[in-house]
Amino acid sequence: MNNLVIMPTEKRTLNLGEYAEEATIIVEETATPKRVNHFIEANTQETTLQHLKNDCITPVFAKDNELTVNHAAFIETVWEAANSYYNGETIGTPDIRVSHVIKGRTPDAIHKPANQLLESDKTIYYERAAFSIDIPTVYETIEGNKLNLSIVGVRAYNQMNLYSKKVPELFRLAIGFKNQVCCNMCIFTDGYKDDLRVSNTSELYRSALELFNNYNPAKHLHLMQQLGNTSMSEHQFAQILGKMRLYQCLPNGYQKRLPRMLLTDTQINSVAKAYINDENFGSFGNELNMWKFYNLLTGANKSSYIDSFLDRSLNATEMAVGINAALHGDEHYKWFID
Repeated sequence: MNNLVIMPTEKRTLNLGEYAEEATIIVEETATPKRVNHFIEANTQETTLQHLKNDCITPVFAKDNELTVNHAAFIETVWEAANSYYNGETIGTPDIRVSHVIKGRTPDAIHKPANQLLESDKTIYYERAAFSIDIPTVYETIEGNKLNLSIVGVRAYNQMNLYSKKVPELFRLAIGFKNQVCCNMCIFTDGYKDDLRVSNTSELYRSALELFNNYNPAKHLHLMQQLGNTSMSEHQFAQILGKMRLYQCLPNGYQKRLPRMLLTDTQINSVAKAYINDENFGSFGNELNMWKFYNLLTGANKSSYIDSFLDRSLNATEMAVGINAALHGDEHYKWFID
């Protein structure tokens, strides 16, 4: 891990009570080549912070008309927290993906036919948003793949009751490493808050700093490096895929006795196809090391919807680490390889 550039002791002296001032992110409106890989795909579309701030309305809690923390404020707050905690590092511009657009009309356009609506008559916001902020100066190379430290946030209004009075709002926030070969996200347990509930951006800022402070990148990198030391045969890989398909059909009582497995049948099929066809991690006809197996799982997870993306990212890590341990005799994930 000679390339890892980070000073955790110095960073952990931050005063978490010092909140960020209002941040402004400037994104240059320049033409850039369209990227093939995204950290999440599914039914999402790429957007900008300016679009979220200037063109989208902010949902409210219906019973008291209190504002939610909108997607733009979420992204800006986490970006500012990253700049504070990782002061001196290069902090990338947020890569933002949205889905499930919610459309409305301005009051003076209520009686217009839909095909006569002007752009100025329309209101929109997105039910779900996800973003990724890369820190390219904190990196490591594993099995020839460069991994950058990356912060990922997820917000899904469908997981909240906007018809009630204002309550603490649900966010999901993670810090881990992004494989630059394929943009697969690698999430570890202590780098993920799956039930982050806050009422305002000050609380959100402090929670982001706490997450960064609790995350141990050296431990996470060591865990991933260990995966490259173990390989499985094609027969063992086929056995694992078969058990993953069986898992979906098990009786509830039986399934609860096993470690959780969140990938869908479609994603398991994607793992099988990538084993044969993926130019970076495919190993058809050869042994498959656990690092490649892990990236087959995280690659399949990119087809998840935004609201389930981070949970399945973490589960991909759990599956890879658990099966790796089972190949060395551990009992917990033994069902998947027997």
